[in-house]
Amino acid sequence: MTDDTLLDDTFLAPVADRLAALPSVRAVTLGGSRAQGTATPDSDWDLALYYRGAFDPAGLRALAGTLGWDGEVSGIGDWGGGVFNGGAWLTVDGRRVDVHYRDLDVVEHQLAESRRGRFHWEPLMFHLAGIPSYLVVAELALNRVLRGTLPRPAYPEALREAAPPMWRGRAAMTLRYATGAYVPRGQVTEVAGAVATAALETAHAVLAARGEWVTNEKRLLQRAGLRGVDAIVAGLRPDPDALAGAVAEAERLFENAA
Repeated sequence: MTDDTLLDDTFLAPVADRLAALPSVRAVTLGGSRAQGTATPDSDWDLALYYRGAFDPAGLRALAGTLGWDGEVSGIGDWGGGVFNGGAWLTVDGRRVDVHYRDLDVVEHQLAESRRGRFHWEPLMFHLAGIPSYLVVAELALNRVLRGTLPRPAYPEALREAAPPMWRGRAAMTLRYATGAYVPRGQVTEVAGAVATAALETAHAVLAARGEWVTNEKRLLQRAGLRGVDAIVAGLRPDPDALAGAVAEAERLFENAA
């Protein structure tokens, strides 16, 4: 164990203890790159607190104020509602710490749904393709439990069958709309956005077919082998024929993604 690891463990344990002691909290996890072994020295710390019943963010806000944790604590639903229902951006001992709220009733429902191959799509800030409701199940599978007890599900076979056609259908519709609405007008920015969104939607389909969990979009294109879309986007220019050719090229790239 390196000195840096010892320092990080010394930092993490008391933070997890403080979060676990908040009313209604049943478990605390470490997620993101630090849980998955892909972190760099400047990576932030993604923590999730799992609560049962009512959770009042005022408790976290008071704790942060008492301990000098600078940042912003949101209310329940302030991040758009749905499965990703809020959290906090904090600075703790000079480290960037994100805290996500996770309602155990919602998480357990989505776990049961995923095992039946059922899920829904939700918009989420900073995610071009939005997120599937099974994102909270992916977190259970990948996150490191620091306090409490949580299930660690395998990727459901029913989800492997149901998710890819949904994501590929969204990608196809995204490009179809761009072809009709943006390409004839030579609107480069809109076409670029549509191609990027469709690429990420296709990447979700590819990873779902493999039975690989996804928790965000940061490395999604690399994992799906779709970084070739960069060249398509970089070559866009405000000419309808050129844009139509670029969309067709993107369609071929996505169709061949496996």
